[in-house]
Amino acid sequence: MHHFPKVFTPNHPLVQHNMAIIRDKNTSRDSFLAAFNRLASILLLTAFDELPTETVTIETPITSCECEKLDLSEPIIVAPILRAGIGLTQESIRLLPEAHICTIGMYRDEETHRPIWYYDKTPATLPENAKVFILDPMLATGHSALGALDLFVSKGIKEENITFVSVLSAPEGLQTIWEKYPQMRVITGAIDDCLNENAYIVPGLGDAGDRLFNSQLPEK
Repeated sequence: MHHFPKVFTPNHPLVQHNMAIIRDKNTSRDSFLAAFNRLASILLLTAFDELPTETVTIETPITSCECEKLDLSEPIIVAPILRAGIGLTQESIRLLPEAHICTIGMYRDEETHRPIWYYDKTPATLPENAKVFILDPMLATGHSALGALDLFVSKGIKEENITFVSVLSAPEGLQTIWEKYPQMRVITGAIDDCLNENAYIVPGLGDAGDRLFNSQLPEK
């Protein structure tokens, strides 16, 4: 058991099944994408389970009744971290079309393993009660996640209103963000063993971006 009280891993057979598919290096790209999307759906549904609702009265074809609908008085923000975060974005739009998509871009310096910013499509200030969902399939060192968290907190979002959604997490990355933001929620498919010398998650699934976008060309 991990010691991070705000980290949740859905205990569901379909999470385990699809995780096995995307971990396998012999999985074809089509099968990888299909399993990844199924897994994303479960993780995002878990992440969205605390969205506020309000009671409204509607007219059915038969009569009127009271129903619960999302309370959209405060914005709901989905923030994918480029590029791998795109892999979770389409499913979030399908499930939650009311969300505002605020994209941020970072890439990892392969020597320092620190993120380098190159894009920020977020407003200068945000309502403190907005709900923010940061998307990045891999939470490895935690430095990119921390950069994204710092960004939203600096723009007025309360820490407890931020949820980080990842497919895989490393204990080192969770520790990095937990030390500064202990009230932030993390929804992740699995917590793996550790990081290797290249700061890749072990056992992991390789480079999520490369596998999502088929970036690696075959060697001649």
